[in-house]
Amino acid sequence: MTEFSHINAAGEANMVDVSSKSSNLREARAEVYVLLNSQAIGLIQRGDHHKGDIFGVSRVAGIMAAKRTSDLIPLCHPLMLTKVTVDLELQADQQRVRITSLCKLDGKTGVEMEALTAASVAALTLFDMCKAVDPAMRIDGLRVLEKTGGKSGRWLA
Repeated sequence: MTEFSHINAAGEANMVDVSSKSSNLREARAEVYVLLNSQAIGLIQRGDHHKGDIFGVSRVAGIMAAKRTSDLIPLCHPLMLTKVTVDLELQADQQRVRITSLCKLDGKTGVEMEALTAASVAALTLFDMCKAVDPAMRIDGLRVLEKTGGKSGRWLA
């Protein structure tokens, strides 16, 4: 039976000891969707939203957030990420923006939380920049798409 790794024998939350693990290349990809009304979609399509480059600002926010994940999630290890990407794709026909993230490092622990954090904060930033036009936006479907590295190897959603 698999147990939660962040719970010790006494049932207390603790940080996992990864000191005996060997370093290897690890990657994780995540996605999330922001569902918007047609007015917000139109502003994004035309690039004339009064707040400027919505995708650019959201992308940078996601990258910055990935680097700060251990400051936000109490038991996450601080990681030396070697690559973070955040991509935003307008899917106007479905009235949504798809946000994907990739985090990569050579280390002793996975980067799923960093990928999820990057996608989440990019979505929150897009929401913040568009809320005056569409206060009923919805952020939906946050998930890990893929992870590689470590003893479990590759996992694909």
